[in-house]
Amino acid sequence: MDEVIGKWAFIIGLVVAIVVGFVEIPYAGLILLVLGLIVGFLNIAAKETTQYLVAAIALMTGAVALSVAPVAGVVGDVVAKILSAFVAFIAAAALVVAVKAVIELSSKKK
Repeated sequence: MDEVIGKWAFIIGLVVAIVVGFVEIPYAGLILLVLGLIVGFLNIAAKETTQYLVAAIALMTGAVALSVAPVAGVVGDVVAKILSAFVAFIAAAALVVAVKAVIELSSKKK
């Protein structure tokens, strides 16, 4: 059941991030935060932690780099809004995954 909820949370988060590029959604940031937390808790297994965190860092770094690049007109604004919303969604999941990793690493006995 967790697998299905996590899968749908990711799909809904992706759709919300795309829709935010075109229309304003009340509480979109909060919605993306909650969905990202759900994805972080339910979708990312311990063996996927490193790969997910590296991908999240690459996405966030790329988004920052693109945000300073000059982008023309309405299309650029829409893409920037979508990217910003998607990064917020992924960052929430990455936070959960990173905290889980820190807890796991600190609980290991040497």
